[in-house]
Amino acid sequence: MARITVWGVHMGAHVGDRPIEGGYVGIGLPAIGDLTKIAPDREAFKAALIVAYPDKKAGAIPVDAGSMFKFLHEIQAGDIVVYPSKADRMVNIGRFTGEAVYVEGDPDEYPTWQKVEWLKHVPRDEFSQAALNEIGSFLTMFRVRRYANEFLAKINLVAPVGITTPPEALTDQQDEIADDDTATVSAAIQAEASTSDFIVKRLMTDLTGHQFEEFIAHLLECMGYTARVTPKSGDGGVDVIAHMDPLGFQPPIVKVQCKRTTGQTPRPDVDQLLGTLGDGEYGLFVNLGSFARGAVELERNRAKLRLINGEQFVELVFEHYAKLSPRYRALIPLKQIFVPDLQQD
Repeated sequence: MARITVWGVHMGAHVGDRPIEGGYVGIGLPAIGDLTKIAPDREAFKAALIVAYPDKKAGAIPVDAGSMFKFLHEIQAGDIVVYPSKADRMVNIGRFTGEAVYVEGDPDEYPTWQKVEWLKHVPRDEFSQAALNEIGSFLTMFRVRRYANEFLAKINLVAPVGITTPPEALTDQQDEIADDDTATVSAAIQAEASTSDFIVKRLMTDLTGHQFEEFIAHLLECMGYTARVTPKSGDGGVDVIAHMDPLGFQPPIVKVQCKRTTGQTPRPDVDQLLGTLGDGEYGLFVNLGSFARGAVELERNRAKLRLINGEQFVELVFEHYAKLSPRYRALIPLKQIFVPDLQQD
């Protein structure tokens, strides 16, 4: 059986669903220009990187150059790609077509693309934490080795057993040794991602749909609202009602729909919530996954609508964790650690 090579690729959250819609993954470093024009040699990539980014730390040069080289010259048609999307907490799995292109002026600043045939999009909570940790690499481009079969199983493939690390991957491993600063940043990112995964998995596995609504109501109370869960039937799509007035007579009144799912919520579900709003009422839709593009566009055009996806929801839990009741702190036990503030670097 032929060896199946599985690659991992990272892109920023700002790209949204464009790589999925466009059938590609991209690599950045736009100041270099067209990477496809660089000689297929690692030293040539290092030299181009030093010229384009003279202030880049010395320890990052071989790492970034190695990523560029692998992206252009080691990926083969038929190789599998795992792309964890930061925007919607999905793990996207596809097959490289073998077509590399340069897109001048790419708005996301990922101008060099490898075209991909996407095969499946899987919520993060369907993978083990160990597998998620492996694809949480700080590298833009890396090989998925230890838990490759966990990702391949989602597309009905299995890698051969007993395959040793191929010779060409030895240089790949050398490139993945980062300087201390890069490794520290990687640890901080991994810690935050692992904690987010832990929170979402606990809420998915330990709460029923109605209990999730109760948790949302409690979180809103921690934020200063008075909130109550509506009856289980006949709620018209409204699960929680919140307001600043303790008696609930004065606007604004917030009608909340809660969806305990790590998948993508379509626009019609959001439309249903909007249909319940009257004068002085606002709509809040909360899920643990993401929202379809149509729903996001609807939010941009409706001042009375707010969508909270899984990443945003976890941030709210972090922010108000100290105010949660002992019951919910026991459900998602966390302790404070100090990590580098990436926004200040």
